Amino acid sequence: MSEKTSPEKNAIDPGEDLTAEPVTPQAETAEAPSELESLRAEFEAVKTELESVKDQLLRKAADFDNYRKRMMKEKEDLQKFANSGLLTDLVQVLDDFERAIRSSEQSKDYDSFHTGIVMIESQFASMLERKYHLRRFESVGLDFDPERHEAVVAAPAADSGTVKVLEEYQRGYQLHEKVLRTAKVKVGPEAAQEKQDQENQGE
Repeated sequence: MSEKTSPEKNAIDPGEDLTAEPVTPQAETAEAPSELESLRAEFEAVKTELESVKDQLLRKAADFDNYRKRMMKEKEDLQKFANSGLLTDLVQVLDDFERAIRSSEQSKDYDSFHTGIVMIESQFASMLERKYHLRRFESVGLDFDPERHEAVVAAPAADSGTVKVLEEYQRGYQLHEKVLRTAKVKVGPEAAQEKQDQENQGE
């Protein structure tokens, strides 16, 4: 007994393209190698780019290491020779002292030797102030300032009035506007200052 064909199975879909060729397994297999080659090409391109970036990073690292070593060398040289200018000036002062000593040994003249030493001291102080902005500041007769003065001796005081600097045992210096070394002084009340002035005038 023959099977009857169902009308639904033999019916043709009106929207179906009868001219299109059916996709076969062989066609799908043929497209796969093409996609694989494309992926391989992309991989090689990325690999090449990574190698280039790696090479650039290595070069940058080497350049930075050389720069770091050069900066360390310059820093060492700066620390080693930072005071070369000041020392050159100090050597000239030593030259002046040597000349004064040789001259005094020959002449045996104390007054000339004293005059030469005073002149060297004056020139040296002037050079320090002119070239390095290091200068001495006055203290005697001024109000005691703990930022500028170190009291090593104190005169007896009857009251707690204004404290004055009576004598200076060691000069104070300032570099630009900063106190480099405080002055060592004798301090006392203002009345003691007047007495000290009278004693100095009587000498």
